[in-house]
Amino acid sequence: MHARVIQALQSIVGPQYVLTEPQDLVCYSFDATWHTGRPDVVVLPAETRQVQEIVRLAAAERIPVTPRGAGTGLAGGAVPVRGGILLSLTRMRRIVDIDTRNLLAVVEPGVVTAELQRQVAREGLFYPPDPASAKVSTIGGNIATGAGGPRCFKYGVTRDYVLGLEVVLASGEVLRTGGKTVKNVTGYDLTRLLVGSEGTLGVITGATLRLIPQPETQRTLLGVFPRLADASAAVGDIVAKGIVPTTLELVDQTALRVVEDYLQAGLPVEAEAVLIIEVDGFAEAVDRQARRVAELCEAHGASAVRVAADAAQAAELWQARRAINPSLTRIRPIKVGEDVTVPPGEIPAFIRRFQYLRERYRDLPMVVYGHAGDGNLHPNVVMDPRRPEERARVEAWLADLARVALDLGGTLTGEHGIGLLKAPFLEWEVGPVGMEVMRAVKRALDPLNILNPGKMALDGPQATEAAPAAEPGPAPTGGGTRG
Repeated sequence: MHARVIQALQSIVGPQYVLTEPQDLVCYSFDATWHTGRPDVVVLPAETRQVQEIVRLAAAERIPVTPRGAGTGLAGGAVPVRGGILLSLTRMRRIVDIDTRNLLAVVEPGVVTAELQRQVAREGLFYPPDPASAKVSTIGGNIATGAGGPRCFKYGVTRDYVLGLEVVLASGEVLRTGGKTVKNVTGYDLTRLLVGSEGTLGVITGATLRLIPQPETQRTLLGVFPRLADASAAVGDIVAKGIVPTTLELVDQTALRVVEDYLQAGLPVEAEAVLIIEVDGFAEAVDRQARRVAELCEAHGASAVRVAADAAQAAELWQARRAINPSLTRIRPIKVGEDVTVPPGEIPAFIRRFQYLRERYRDLPMVVYGHAGDGNLHPNVVMDPRRPEERARVEAWLADLARVALDLGGTLTGEHGIGLLKAPFLEWEVGPVGMEVMRAVKRALDPLNILNPGKMALDGPQATEAAPAAEPGPAPTGGGTRG
């Protein structure tokens, strides 16, 4: 990058917040996928005005700008594949206001999600979106990807809590959308357009978020199932009976064994699956729902249902679920975490298809877990990106998995976004007309294509020729023991 541009960036944010050393550039060249792309410079602004000046400079010089939060993305959305400016927003981390009267918070994009949750909890309030990376991921990244988490079944995703946004457009102008009210039907819903746009339409510099009162109490249960199919059937029945747990998480046998190897916590590794179920609300209703959930688990063949007596026991029941990610990365350096989503009633069919893929790709260590209550499952494989043949197998697996989800009436992504990982498949879901509408919106807001270029297949046609659908095949009865 030309020295003149570096000097201009230094004059905007200060020399110490413009990074050009090779080791710094490498640190900002990847996220949680295998994709990499080294930026030419990393810039860390502290306020909206500085973001405006950076974007205006980039537009004048035709330099790509890739916004980034904590870099915890699972789809390659924050990888600067075209080089240029990596715009890290982690210095913009103020919680500007917690409005207890109107139940909302005004925050900057670099606020860590768990920190916001802690701050509002002190006021007796609750910010429900809870991605697994909440302790490190930022609100701006959550909004850019439409992040979710275990509580989405009852409380919805990040999108449902964004009342308004402040966004720097590709022109350098500031757009403010929405407001402080839950009800707002004025004009086009630009807030919803920008949530999940993955930094391709603007740079988020502020957000107004909806809060709700904290639930009175909660209860956590663990259902142990000798058969994975019975666990998935129990999920469908719980949902069909009108019970809305806070979380309804499925963990398969392979994941249990990987975690047990890691923790040696006495997990029920003989089971093909466990369900971790949490209900919350008023105490009387919570007790009644917990009893009903336990009855349904037992009716579907659960060999045991454990109910946590207190918060410490609840934490023990969550132990296996929370340890999956670190356990998997002990097998291979990269974990490819999928987030396909199907209608809850299709979960048993999805599990059958997943078992077929597990046999088809038996060389790849593979597990499935996730938010079964809302149909958002996380089939995961682990891989070594230094082995080209392994990467090719994973890419083929991703295509098959995408087709399975779409065949069942589902979607490519429930909470991770499209980024690079799923760009080749986006047109399978939205169709050519949908792609052209998205590209028209992109051209209208970013005619020079400087904002996060190369993502979501917005630059042009991708490898969108449909792959053969993954056939269900004979459903294996084993719970999967590889890995």
